[in-house]
Amino acid sequence: MLKAGEKAPEFVLENDKDEETSLTDLLKNGPLILYFYPADFTPGCTAEACSIRDIHSDIQSVGLQVAGVSPQDAESHARFRDKHDLPFTLLCDPDKVAAKMYDVDGPFGVGVRRTTYLIGQDRTIHDAIQADLRIGRHEDFIKKAIMLRRTAGIHAEDDAD
Repeated sequence: MLKAGEKAPEFVLENDKDEETSLTDLLKNGPLILYFYPADFTPGCTAEACSIRDIHSDIQSVGLQVAGVSPQDAESHARFRDKHDLPFTLLCDPDKVAAKMYDVDGPFGVGVRRTTYLIGQDRTIHDAIQADLRIGRHEDFIKKAIMLRRTAGIHAEDDAD
């Protein structure tokens, strides 16, 4: 897992709409919550995605963006997004290129480690958490980022300047 203070590696991945998306594209509208998850439609990954969906308006209210990354293809991501009404981008990483760059490839190359990063617009990693089984820790991590930005008086329109 990459650490706070490191630069987030640039990537270009296909998204759930069959479009190429880069880290730079994702950061254009503000800092990013980038989360890696093992697979669409699994119980843990569904719970994680839905918990992020449920606080998405709070995430946006402080100028943060969200994108999820897993090894599935665009068709799987589109079905997952539509079934669970996910309002954020899902990125396809079938060869685990981004997973390897972000040091979240699973043990012995199997799977993907459940990891969430908070990345600033300058590509600096501000914080990160890795918790494969304790999924609630990822929601707590995101809620903490929201609270810290609110406490600092940061709102969505502030990042547009």
